[in-house]
Amino acid sequence: MFAGLQDLGVANGEDLKETLTNCTEPLKAIEQFQTENGVLLPSLQSALPFLDLHGTPRLEFHQSVFDELRDKLLERVSAIASEGKAEERYKKLEDLLEKSFSLVKMPSLQPVVMCVMKHLPKVPEKKLKLVMADKELYRACAVEVKRQIWQDNQALFGDEVSPLLKQYILEKESALFSTELSVLHNFFSPSPKTRRQGEMVGKNVKLYDMVLQFLRTLFLRTRNVHYCTLRAELLMSLHDLDVSDICTVDPCHKFTWCLDACIRERFVDSKRARELQGFLDGVKKGQEQVLGDLSMILCDPFAINTLSLSTIRHLQELVSQETLPRDSPDLLLLLRLLALGQGAWDLIDSQVFKEPKMEAELITKFLPMLMSFVVDDYTFNVDQKLPAEEKAPVTYPNTLPESFTKFLQEQRMACEVGLYYVLHITKQRNKNALLRLLPGLVETFGDLAFSDIFLHLLTGSLALLADEFALEDFCSSLFDGFFLTASPRHISSNKATPIPTKPHLLIGPLPLGAIFFQTTTMPMSGFLTEWGGREGALLPAW
Repeated sequence: MFAGLQDLGVANGEDLKETLTNCTEPLKAIEQFQTENGVLLPSLQSALPFLDLHGTPRLEFHQSVFDELRDKLLERVSAIASEGKAEERYKKLEDLLEKSFSLVKMPSLQPVVMCVMKHLPKVPEKKLKLVMADKELYRACAVEVKRQIWQDNQALFGDEVSPLLKQYILEKESALFSTELSVLHNFFSPSPKTRRQGEMVGKNVKLYDMVLQFLRTLFLRTRNVHYCTLRAELLMSLHDLDVSDICTVDPCHKFTWCLDACIRERFVDSKRARELQGFLDGVKKGQEQVLGDLSMILCDPFAINTLSLSTIRHLQELVSQETLPRDSPDLLLLLRLLALGQGAWDLIDSQVFKEPKMEAELITKFLPMLMSFVVDDYTFNVDQKLPAEEKAPVTYPNTLPESFTKFLQEQRMACEVGLYYVLHITKQRNKNALLRLLPGLVETFGDLAFSDIFLHLLTGSLALLADEFALEDFCSSLFDGFFLTASPRHISSNKATPIPTKPHLLIGPLPLGAIFFQTTTMPMSGFLTEWGGREGALLPAW
């Protein structure tokens, strides 16, 4: 408790104990000890008896004086750290640390020592080792001091960062499986800045590099794309805090900044498309490994979402312009960025830093096929608006080209774009197009149609087709034709289905179709099993 006082020549409890042991008159010895070690103000000695008359213990008085002086000292240390030239103030702090460090284990004075170390950009190595060796001191020191310790102790840094990374992933998954879901509020609704909170590594470039290495390793080990989100958010958090020491040395900074602006607007316009292209084309020979970080940033679900939405929008514009996909530089760039993002894991795993090649058929066959679906919608809608006497007996196409299904099964790029087209038509309340495309989603590349993010977005968009859930044909096509085809490897049984709140839809011929619009945390497996039981097709236990 009194460690370090003797080193400073200040008497402590042990000294008093020794004095009382050897004295013949204890009361006089105590009085002399108080006089020598009390507050040395002549005027105070005559005032102390008044406190005695009021029943105020001397300990309480001295403790209050001590607390006040400590607070003043803390203020003074902070003032020294911000006054004058850097060299002068750091010299003062170093001298103060040298004099006070022996008191670091004294609880009442420990905050002062920790405050001094906090304001020193480089604490002496010897003192850092003493802090690191004592668990209580390590826990008590400020994060600024811990950063200096972590620089040369990657394992300790990993132990500190690991719980934070796990918590980050849990928060992302919690948002993804939230029951507070609608077409206007989903996983991608928060703006980039609201997703970034607090500083993470300060201005320490070495720690920043360590975190990036952790994220790459965890991404390779788990394939969890939320680590890619954190990679981008970490850099943009430092950008928001104007930490130029790190931003200027990260070659991905300007690219990520530009992409972040696109994510904020949920669209990649022509100007920003050219900027992004410039960054990719500007990767010099010998620096190809930067493509690994760029691909990880593009693999962020928020980036994939923005690029995919922009791709669908460009395809619609090409239909109105009667232009083929291969003739649109902006569209080709979006596909290039998508391909790089989707190939992130393979790129980092193989350490072969080359942009993945796009299949020519994606551009020459698949995308024109998607555009033909858009034309089918336009044609059908125009026909429905014609006067009765001018209408031709046109029915909406209800079959899918076999090649379309094959593309979804064999090419990831085609599958990603195709799934976002399904989300687009669902948001447009286009029931006919949705029912036409649903059979093609049963078997897709990597089971992407049953991925957490796609099901999250699809579920939210289906709220716009609420009235259709009163129709048995629609519910059968949706559940029997799509959801019930899911196998245990598609949907984890411990993940809750996010269901929008639509209590007024509880009346209808199909109770389970209506239940779809209640707020529920029923696991997807249980929900589908119940629907399957109603149809006489009970699923096996998951």
